[in-house]
Amino acid sequence: MEQFFFGNNWVVILLILWTLPWKGVALWKAVGRKEKWWFIVILVLNTAAILEIIYIFVWCRKKMPAEVRLERK
Repeated sequence: MEQFFFGNNWVVILLILWTLPWKGVALWKAVGRKEKWWFIVILVLNTAAILEIIYIFVWCRKKMPAEVRLERK
């Protein structure tokens, strides 16, 4: 498996181009929602955008508690 990645640099480049926008959006949303732990996990773990997509489309769809919404105003 390592030889595949080392022999085909384009695969690594495609993976970076796929992951970077998802990671950016997920980090942006985590900061906006003041979710420190999500920010740290998304920043540290590299999951080929799987965790980021789950965060954006599953976690962010949940309503924020009222006290958090009031703090943001």
